[in-house]
Amino acid sequence: MTASAPSLALSSGTSIPQLGFGVFLVDPADTQRVVEDALEVGYRHIDTATGYNNEKEVGAALKASGLARDEVFVTTKLRNDHHKARDVEGAFERSLEALGLDSLDLYLIHWPMPANDFYVDTWKTFTSFAADGRARAIGVSNFEIDHLERIIDATGQAPAVNQVELHPIFQQRALREFHAKHSIVTESWGPLGQGKYDLFGMASIQVAAAAHGVTPAQVVLRWHLQTGLVVIPKSNHRERMAQNLDVFGFELSADEMAAIDALDENRRVGGNPLEVN
Repeated sequence: MTASAPSLALSSGTSIPQLGFGVFLVDPADTQRVVEDALEVGYRHIDTATGYNNEKEVGAALKASGLARDEVFVTTKLRNDHHKARDVEGAFERSLEALGLDSLDLYLIHWPMPANDFYVDTWKTFTSFAADGRARAIGVSNFEIDHLERIIDATGQAPAVNQVELHPIFQQRALREFHAKHSIVTESWGPLGQGKYDLFGMASIQVAAAAHGVTPAQVVLRWHLQTGLVVIPKSNHRERMAQNLDVFGFELSADEMAAIDALDENRRVGGNPLEVN
């Protein structure tokens, strides 16, 4: 039996389960089954996005689960082509409709799209969703420090969360330091490196896995948790889902954490937020 994930407090006054389940690149045809499995295994935090084209299927899984609304933390994200102020409200309402919900636990701007330069106005509209309670928390994804400074200066409101690429090869230390100063929770996407680096073959991770009798993936997820990050692994396979959730029965030592910290090469897998437009 896996323990339930602990939660981290958000600046909005709510809290977010520290270990969630992501559905990036999950085929819409498979999404309902996959999310139903995740909920049955014990996940209580589901992360989707309008751009994943599977919000409707996530909503169907939530409904089929029979779980009460307040038992599942749901995140979705604004599509990149809906940043203009007049488009944001409609996009938000369509997400609620697709998910079958009256409110979101967390709504994120998916990418800043700096060449278009609408993200400050987009953020101003987001603050209205928080003010009227339709979003219990609002945040951003893939924002760099300059982007964050602009929206904070313009509105006086920092995001509750910034969801960014983060894994042992790309640890985002300067960004995390900025987050800490502004009470922004850091959430890791691509937490296992998306298979682009041989993380699981690295000696420090293999040694820790052997010491605790767990898999290398479990070690990496445990590193995220002990670093104080929210983490959202994904899998289409129920057995792997359960394994990824079963990371609360061991704790990495200070030396094991330091050895994984030393893997940082500041190398991305995904797109650079300064260039994604």
